[in-house]
Amino acid sequence: VQLQASGGGLVQAGGSVRLSCTASGSSFGAHAIGWFRQAPGREREFVATVSVGGGTTYYRDSVKGRFTISRDNSKNTVFLQMNSLKPEDTAVYYCARAARAKIVPTKNDEYNYWGQGTLVTVSS
Repeated sequence: VQLQASGGGLVQAGGSVRLSCTASGSSFGAHAIGWFRQAPGREREFVATVSVGGGTTYYRDSVKGRFTISRDNSKNTVFLQMNSLKPEDTAVYYCARAARAKIVPTKNDEYNYWGQGTLVTVSS
């Protein structure tokens, strides 16, 4: 399984960015997909995750109401719509596939395939 994250860039505070994570290989539709981020000097942290069918989603508190995760299994793609961006959202964003099927984890160590990351920079 290979994951490819894209869509990052430079945006002003209050703006929006849509990230995409496209997977190659089989079993995409059998695993939750999550987004994580890592800011300079900080540990990688959970942002959002979506279940296999898209009906269950979890978010970290600081992005609730601003970010929306969704998936299109027909295109092997997961999206992260980020609105009302803040400078503290600046980070490299990674997508990852859950290690176990049919669960929707929120911890880094519960994901075993990771994309290469895409940088989002929010200017004030």
